[in-house]
Amino acid sequence: MNPTPGDVHVSQPLTAISVAYIQSASAFVAGRVFAKVPVQKQGDLYYSIPRGEFRRGEMRLRAPSTESHGKGYNLSTASYFCHPRALHHDIWDGTRVNADPQVDPDVLGTRLLTEDSLITREKVWAESYFKSDVWATDVDGVATAPTTGQTLRWDDAASRPIEDVRQARTYVLEKTGAKPNVLVLGAKVEDALLEHPDILARISGGATTGQAAIADRQLLARIFGVDEVLVMEASHNSAAEGLTPTDAFIGGKHALLAYRTQTPGLQVATAGYTFTWAGLYGSEAGEGTRIKKFRMEPLESDRIEIAAAWDMKVIASDLGYFFDSIIS
Repeated sequence: MNPTPGDVHVSQPLTAISVAYIQSASAFVAGRVFAKVPVQKQGDLYYSIPRGEFRRGEMRLRAPSTESHGKGYNLSTASYFCHPRALHHDIWDGTRVNADPQVDPDVLGTRLLTEDSLITREKVWAESYFKSDVWATDVDGVATAPTTGQTLRWDDAASRPIEDVRQARTYVLEKTGAKPNVLVLGAKVEDALLEHPDILARISGGATTGQAAIADRQLLARIFGVDEVLVMEASHNSAAEGLTPTDAFIGGKHALLAYRTQTPGLQVATAGYTFTWAGLYGSEAGEGTRIKKFRMEPLESDRIEIAAAWDMKVIASDLGYFFDSIIS
């Protein structure tokens, strides 16, 4: 009788691979849409000048030996507060002793917390910026017969996404003097645009036999007249631990056109800022986030903890133009 496979090999985990559902950092946009403003104080004020103060053009003719026409401006303050958030993962001494080399508890624990931090930040970004009633102008996507404040959804071949975005860009420019320069899309919205006949018609001249014309984000940016198109590709599981995962894209089916500055400073307009508490002890420079490990002797465990403190703030709502439920 010959030996069976079970007699000659004892199954054990492979040393070269393991499986974990960890998303690419490029799937997250929360840290890339609006500029970060590192702050030393957890909460404070900043100055704001109303939009109309610098936009009137009131210089007048001046008669000989008379005073020039006077002009002033109003000044107000707004506030930020970097709300602290934290999460930990404990590694019991027995787990560390029994762990196989392929399962490094410290590496896995750190990645677990880092991924959760990215997802949380992305969700807060969407709750802060990527919904209706945040920006000065909202447009709703509808299936038929759009009226005021509505437009055909972009997964309808009869819709006009290029015209919609360019009209929105011109509208914001006229109202504010700032031309929107970034377009943020939900992942499924990007899919719809990449198959839209108006988009494909713009690139059909680049198609050759055996080589189809392909739209990409750089091309979308040129077509829509913005510096960058960002796509919210990150997804999350909303089900509680132990239940069947309920997965969905964090960005939903929306789009945001906005003007943003990459260089925060005095007398600078922007749709939004992320204030990061650089003063948080041990935080990474400019990020307001820290990861530390310390001993929990009563639990016979090592604790890995991630903490963050930031505030995602709408600075100028009239510099954003939101398309709500812009696909079916």
